[in-house]
Amino acid sequence: MLIFEEMQSRGHEQLTVLHHASSGLRAVVAVHSTVLGPAIAGCRLRPYDEERALRDALAMSESITLKAALAGLNYGGGACILTLPENGAEEGHLREALFRSLGRQVRGLGDRVVLTEDAGVTGQDIAFVAQETHSVLGMNTDTPTVTAYGVYRGLKAAARTVLGSESLRGVRVAVLGVGSLGAALCGHLHREGARLTIADSRPGRAQTLAEELNERVTVVPAGELLDAPCDVLSPCGFGHSIKQADVERLQCRMIAGGEHHPLSRRGEQAVKEAGIAYVPDYAINAAGLIAVATGISAEAAAERVYQTVSQVCALAQQNGKPIHSVARRLAERRIELIGSLARPL
Repeated sequence: MLIFEEMQSRGHEQLTVLHHASSGLRAVVAVHSTVLGPAIAGCRLRPYDEERALRDALAMSESITLKAALAGLNYGGGACILTLPENGAEEGHLREALFRSLGRQVRGLGDRVVLTEDAGVTGQDIAFVAQETHSVLGMNTDTPTVTAYGVYRGLKAAARTVLGSESLRGVRVAVLGVGSLGAALCGHLHREGARLTIADSRPGRAQTLAEELNERVTVVPAGELLDAPCDVLSPCGFGHSIKQADVERLQCRMIAGGEHHPLSRRGEQAVKEAGIAYVPDYAINAAGLIAVATGISAEAAAERVYQTVSQVCALAQQNGKPIHSVARRLAERRIELIGSLARPL
């Protein structure tokens, strides 16, 4: 990957690599935009090779820029990708050292970056970071649960336009990835009477969830879920779940889920050509970010997602444009307009 070329093409401002041998810290911090305010950087911890860590940091930070803009927040977009240390960082003191080391090094970035939790990172981890820097948010927010409820409400808003009804009873939803966010989303969908097909890279996790939900749930291998006939495909994994070459396999009418950047820009074009509606991640999975940034309740944050998705879908329908194109343009337009204002004295 040509890093500067990739940064220029996406409009990134900064990419920083952090390392501290004793604590096992190896992290990439990407700042996509600070036009609207400090870059909120979701902190993600999982096994990564170096190139995937860089790619995910760049893609995720761009997504959060668009998400914050579309949600009306005065924040920009960032990402902090930590590669899992060889020691696993599970024992208490090791984990404390890892995240305090992160906080100490991020302090050097000043007020440009604000860290919050993402996959593999907990509120307690962010509390460790907060011992070294004030640039944190979300220590007391159950972000995956809030995000899942927002995705559920956003799905209902999109279904009214794409499927003809807001009701999800009897609607076939295929969920790829049933970690904390995906499992919570399945719970909401199941209670409304949706018919679920689920898969996870850890097959036992999907089977356990199916047993808990008890009915109207089919478990398939993760590699087969994209072939499942469904009305809605809901990716809830770690990103890039749907490759451009996979689009011809899809048997859905709509893609909408909790995952950051499930599609590349070329993938977005491919689903458009296939006649599949795509509700982008930065429109539908914003409830957790909204709650973290504003302190409002999960219900209020999810309602804001519902209103945003409703507006985007209505404009797309009125103008004959793809949903994802309208969402991106609305977000970019706000950044352009606010960015054009004179700096306050």
